[in-house]
Amino acid sequence: MANPELVAKRANDGREVFETRTIDYIPEAERHGSLYSQFTLWLSANLQVTAIITGALAVVLGGDVFWSLIALLLGQLIGGTVMALHGAQGPQLGLPQMISSRVQFGVYGAAIPIVLVCVMYVGFSASGTLLAGQAAAQLLNVPETLGICAFAVLIVLLTLLGYRAIHFVGRIASVIGVAAFVFMFARLFAQHDIGALLNNRHFSIASFLLSMSLSASWQIAFGPYVADYSRYLPRSTSSMRTFLAVGLGSVIGAQAAMVFGVFAAALAGNAFAHHEVAYIVGLGASGGIAALLYFSIAFGKLTVTTLNAYGSFMSMATIVSAFRAKRAISTRHRLVYVIGMVGISTLVALAGRHAFLKEFTAFILFLLAFFTPWSAINLVDYYCFTRSRYDVPALSDPDGRYGRWNGKAILMYTLGVLVQMPFISTHFYTGPFVDALGGTDISWIIGLVVPGLVYYAVMRRAPRTYPARLVLPNAQE
Repeated sequence: MANPELVAKRANDGREVFETRTIDYIPEAERHGSLYSQFTLWLSANLQVTAIITGALAVVLGGDVFWSLIALLLGQLIGGTVMALHGAQGPQLGLPQMISSRVQFGVYGAAIPIVLVCVMYVGFSASGTLLAGQAAAQLLNVPETLGICAFAVLIVLLTLLGYRAIHFVGRIASVIGVAAFVFMFARLFAQHDIGALLNNRHFSIASFLLSMSLSASWQIAFGPYVADYSRYLPRSTSSMRTFLAVGLGSVIGAQAAMVFGVFAAALAGNAFAHHEVAYIVGLGASGGIAALLYFSIAFGKLTVTTLNAYGSFMSMATIVSAFRAKRAISTRHRLVYVIGMVGISTLVALAGRHAFLKEFTAFILFLLAFFTPWSAINLVDYYCFTRSRYDVPALSDPDGRYGRWNGKAILMYTLGVLVQMPFISTHFYTGPFVDALGGTDISWIIGLVVPGLVYYAVMRRAPRTYPARLVLPNAQE
């Protein structure tokens, strides 16, 4: 195994090209980065075409422009708060997000939500690869299949390079994204009567809740891996500032993209469906400017698709390491995991170019119900009980402090999943209470509130022993 001091020196000198850390603790000597980088990473991850299409759904599914914008913002703030609370854990723990679940669920028990997270992010990677591949094919005038495969190769390379490279690309993508959106908004306001769209108001509680659910679910979906990208920050980094940098970047980026989507869908009417990317670019320009917009779409998907691939790799490594009793992942295994996860998502993208991907996406959104309770349990445990007092060596010891399985937490997690079922509304599954709510999916609210309150009530009375402070591996700090 590499000498940690040598690895740290290489990292600090900037000569370490590939990231060597995976799910293991990041020593203080290797900590680096700034809150500005956190902001730009999450800004760029949200200034992208999928967020535009998500915002457009608020109008496509029956909402008006004015109330959809307000509902989307409210959902962003609620979901962004949950997401940023996870992100603030990174500098304090120096650990990727999902391995911290072993504190709540046990070393083996944490695999239950993580498996589902892996499936979900493979699906998100597939949809991102498909959209970016389509844009790349338009830009380069090559077959769509070639565009998808070329984009997948870039994702593999960037995921292997790891943390530093991902943040570097995020900074570039944020500049490109801001420039593209400023241009598209300027064209939109110059060529269309936006005031007339805003004056057409017909408030509906069902449409309002639906729009709020779209943006809140979008933000909450980042929860299982947001701390992966803040864990290298120095431990002295303010939790509040980390929360603000991560949350504001994500909320501002997503809201800007979704606002554009709302206006685009309202102007397009029936012409928007099945021609989303082409219509969005057409609103901006044609010819050479259109080519630049296609480039910005493909580059915008590069950041978030890499986040999905990196997150799925980290989650898979967390599962495997639990049963192999290892904390570190070798370079060879890292390569196998990354190629395997990106390869699966690419095959799904190729298979779903026409009709399958729509149904698969519905299935992926259905899986949101399975980690919303995880999010509630993790946040309540961290902020109400442990407060970063983790025993890091015990995270890899099935016979240690956290044990193999935490039956109480797993039971409460199961309860959190089950209470959502009547309120879920997707093409894959629709609960019995959805019609009474006008077709609105409020499962994410139930999935956060119920298991969070139950976990707090039960664990407040349960005899649990926490270390007095963060316990680190031997020979580290």
